[in-house]
Amino acid sequence: MRRRLFLAHAGSAAILAAAWRPAVSLAREAEVPLTVSQLAANLWQISGAGGNVTVFKSSEGVLLVDGGAAADSKRLLAEVQKLTGTTRVHTLFNTHWHHDQTGSNEILGKAGTRIIAHENTRLWLTTDVISKWEGGRVYQPLPKIAQPNETFYTQASLDFGGETIDYGQLGQAHTDGDIYVYFRKANVLVAADVAAAGAFPIIDYCTNGWIGGMVSAVQTLTELANDNTKIVAGKGAPLSLGQLKAEHSMLNTLKQRLSRMIAQGKGAEEMIAERPAKEFEAEWGDPTLLIRNCYPGMANRARELGVSIV
Repeated sequence: MRRRLFLAHAGSAAILAAAWRPAVSLAREAEVPLTVSQLAANLWQISGAGGNVTVFKSSEGVLLVDGGAAADSKRLLAEVQKLTGTTRVHTLFNTHWHHDQTGSNEILGKAGTRIIAHENTRLWLTTDVISKWEGGRVYQPLPKIAQPNETFYTQASLDFGGETIDYGQLGQAHTDGDIYVYFRKANVLVAADVAAAGAFPIIDYCTNGWIGGMVSAVQTLTELANDNTKIVAGKGAPLSLGQLKAEHSMLNTLKQRLSRMIAQGKGAEEMIAERPAKEFEAEWGDPTLLIRNCYPGMANRARELGVSIV
């Protein structure tokens, strides 16, 4: 079994020692009702089972993008059966390794489902992952049968049930294994946790996510989409291209401001105190976790930022 080295926390000793409870956690919250949104003919979004799940029914079988949380997998798959009339899932995409997206891997892996993911996602699912931003929570590896059985590195496309499905890497963004899945004919783009609205996105620096990568990834998504594209985020209702562009603008602005603070030698808590996201708080909420999670990745890439004190 291959192992991954975890990204070292580059923050100050004070930050490492700080006792704080994360505002948002990957851990499962209380069970919520499942809701279904129609995206296109034979294409749905299911919310409430962890991360959003995209369901495609076709003549070749059922295809899912993400599988929710393990605790919700059975009721999720029961809902998939109601929508499609079958319990057989032909193909499952994992948009990244987080356990609120990969919770159906074990059930579907045992049933012989093809599970497609970026190679980095597979690697994270083979090892313990220590989530420092969640107070040291340890995510254990998935059983071999639950790990992705088909991986890729850059981009690919498949024809499935009359639909052309493009998928590709998004770089080191939310994690280092993020991918998009684009249903070209239906014009539905699954962006998962790289896309957000109404709440600041999470950047998982423990698995190599960072704000510069998020800016680039969201830019890639805006270039794939058009004014009529329905964009499936990790949580919440489908987004528009305008909402995606607003996220890009917000992240890019924050990246520039935090970069200048890095150049001035400021730490995460000093950044938070200066409220660099002040004008975005009314729409996006509390930026504390985002800024804390931005700091390690930016500190490790200070030379790449190319900023000077102004």
